[in-house]
Amino acid sequence: MLKRLRKVRQSFGLISISLLIGLMMSHYLHSRASIQFDHFHRQIESRFGPQRGQVSRNWESMIRQASQAPTERQKLDIVNQFVHQNIRYRTDQRLYGVEDYWASPLETLGHGLGDCEDYAILQYVSLRLAGISDDRLRLIYVNARMGGPRSSITQAHMVLGYYATPTSEPLILDSLVSTISPASQRPDLSPVFSFNSEGLWAGGAVAPAASSTARLSRWRNVLDKIQQEGVTFQ
Repeated sequence: MLKRLRKVRQSFGLISISLLIGLMMSHYLHSRASIQFDHFHRQIESRFGPQRGQVSRNWESMIRQASQAPTERQKLDIVNQFVHQNIRYRTDQRLYGVEDYWASPLETLGHGLGDCEDYAILQYVSLRLAGISDDRLRLIYVNARMGGPRSSITQAHMVLGYYATPTSEPLILDSLVSTISPASQRPDLSPVFSFNSEGLWAGGAVAPAASSTARLSRWRNVLDKIQQEGVTFQ
């Protein structure tokens, strides 16, 4: 993951002004998402068995509950609690036999296991389905200081950020911490870049610098899987 972070960071210097202007003028915000739950449940049961199918149906119930929550903060709490209660941490190497693999929600729920990217992707899709628009959510690559904010040991990590407005301080949902905190209360995390369905931002920039699906092949691939599994972003 660390090598990929370096490559993406270096690539920002190559983005032309014309591309940036074009992206800023384009409509990159997706506000709606939907899912064919019956299709989704059948796929999980076929691949992982009836026990995991029940987890999938519990996920559906959670999303319906979150979609009816009166505030977006309550939606965040409901989704975050479900994911932490139902997914255990497991590295890609142990789970998939490769160094880096981005799992779809179906795969993560099916295994009941995942790493930081898998947590963030599952939370992102769940919140989109619960009614939170794309412009308020970003998956954020960070350098995490292991052992606290003063530690010199860093590790590449992914979290999910919720932005009430494009310039708001984000709330951070993290696979390593079950509580949701404002970014200012997470000095152990240093953002590198962030992205959602369409945009990609360098550091803490307000305007997107590129198309996320054009720059991040793993993100493009997992979005394709998500749609094949019954989720539609509109």
